[in-house]
Amino acid sequence: MSENRVYQIEEILKLLPHRYPFLLLDRLEVEIPGEKGMGLKNLTMNEEFFQGHFPGNPVMPGVLQIEAMAQTAGAIVVAGAENVEKTPSVLFMSIDGVKFRKPVKPGDQMKMYVEKIQSRRNVFVFKGKAMVDDKVVSEAEFTAMII
Repeated sequence: MSENRVYQIEEILKLLPHRYPFLLLDRLEVEIPGEKGMGLKNLTMNEEFFQGHFPGNPVMPGVLQIEAMAQTAGAIVVAGAENVEKTPSVLFMSIDGVKFRKPVKPGDQMKMYVEKIQSRRNVFVFKGKAMVDDKVVSEAEFTAMII
């Protein structure tokens, strides 16, 4: 069994087209290239979305938790691809079975665990869960197209 491949931010920027303020992935650990891994997002009060969501009670929006899972999945797919000449785009097609279980706040370290459950050509279905302190904060199944 091979050891996880760890991608730091410089390498993640080569895998994904996302940039500040919408890049929601600080570190990536690929367990099975193209199929399974974990992304990490360190949350600080400096995140733009905390300023308005919500003043006095900052909480990471649930849609951004799902986006962080999708970025993790997209990076894992691209990391597993061969001969990628330019950074591909990952486009959502559907999101199913979403559950938000606990708020994500400044100071949290959110880990996004994703695993491919199906693929056909350039369309991938992943299941994912986001965790903070070993507790599930959100989960979803999502379909995306890589172009």
